[in-house]
Amino acid sequence: MESIKSFLEVVHPVLAALLATTFTWLVTALGAGMVFFFRELNRAWQDIMLGFTGGVMLAASFWSLLSPAIEYSERLYPGWSWMPAAVGFLAGSLFIFGLDKLAPHLHINFEESETEGLKTNWHRTTLLILAITIHNIPEGLAVGVLFGASASGVEGVGITSAIVLAFGIGLQNFPEGFAVAMPLRRMGISRGKSFWYGQLSAVVEPVAGVLGAAAVVYMRPILPYALAFAAGAMIYVVVEEVIPETQRDKFTDQAVLGLIVGFTVMMVLDVALG
Repeated sequence: MESIKSFLEVVHPVLAALLATTFTWLVTALGAGMVFFFRELNRAWQDIMLGFTGGVMLAASFWSLLSPAIEYSERLYPGWSWMPAAVGFLAGSLFIFGLDKLAPHLHINFEESETEGLKTNWHRTTLLILAITIHNIPEGLAVGVLFGASASGVEGVGITSAIVLAFGIGLQNFPEGFAVAMPLRRMGISRGKSFWYGQLSAVVEPVAGVLGAAAVVYMRPILPYALAFAAGAMIYVVVEEVIPETQRDKFTDQAVLGLIVGFTVMMVLDVALG
């Protein structure tokens, strides 16, 4: 941990964000690679994994993003410290809302008739990949923004916090990659293609991470808004996508427990290490 911290402290924050989000992408690929070793993913475990993902994202949204945004705003806007967090949070939610309405996509466990976004004749596989890609944009953005914030001297946001967030996102990306690749395999797609599409869904994370870090580094006044923007985007994804996907079978209680565990793990990581 210390060697990683020392290395990332001396590189440019945009490069650090690129390296960190490349790590989260590779962990997704590692999870998708499980399709080579397993024939099937039990539905209960799939829902538990998705619940865990949602829990990590919810905890990270508050402790890693919203709380620092409010603390930083107290110095910039005395008496109005809630304002940047509220504006950024709403903007991030509306951004994903807009993508959700425009980009054709299909959530895991949903029927093809439940495709969302603009009407299209695209294959079910493409629609599934696009759904997870939308999901991964705020994750990469959150990591990038936090690395940019750590280089800006924001109180309570150091390089350790950024590393912990990247580790937490990577932790939930492993079961997520598995949960994406296995449904594709069940559709009759080869193991190789299921792996390829599973990892491809997270390739957007390094792109979003670099953009988020660059925006914060070169336009520092937007920092509290950017932190809250990433939080709003992640929470929208959890409520609109992750939770509904876990509530479409008989394993709803297990999925909720998975969410609680994910939330607790990310909270402990952030509070204890960040």
